[in-house]
Amino acid sequence: MKCPRCESETVSLLKKAPLDNAWEIYICGTCTLSWRNTEPDNITDPAKYDKRFKIDPANIVKLDQIPPIPELKK
Repeated sequence: MKCPRCESETVSLLKKAPLDNAWEIYICGTCTLSWRNTEPDNITDPAKYDKRFKIDPANIVKLDQIPPIPELKK
């Protein structure tokens, strides 16, 4: 299985529906995109995923880091 966003093959099953297996959640180990198998094709199929939101795995290291969350004020 390929990630819809970065097209890497580092996809793994994250979670299944606890009672009836109605859905599964997958996560990409490269770009951290997650999606359900019940999403429409334009979300799950790399060929149909909106090109404006595609990520080249080689550029991930160049992305800004998320700033740390400061400690709560007392």
